[in-house]
Amino acid sequence: MPTKRLELIFQNAAGRRTTLAVQDPRENLTEAEVRAAMELILARNIFTSPGGDLTAITGARIVTRDVTDIIAA
Repeated sequence: MPTKRLELIFQNAAGRRTTLAVQDPRENLTEAEVRAAMELILARNIFTSPGGDLTAITGARIVTRDVTDIIAA
């Protein structure tokens, strides 16, 4: 069964990358919607990281993983 997550990648105040993951994102997300959400996160300073506040958008991606159970619990 495939699983998906949306990874929002930011740069923090220390210059390092920080990734926020959203499990099971909506199928028809657009680049504009994702960018708007990321800009809102930055504008409202919603999250921080070990390297400080998030300061810039680095990228975003959908990660899909396919898992097949051999023995189910």
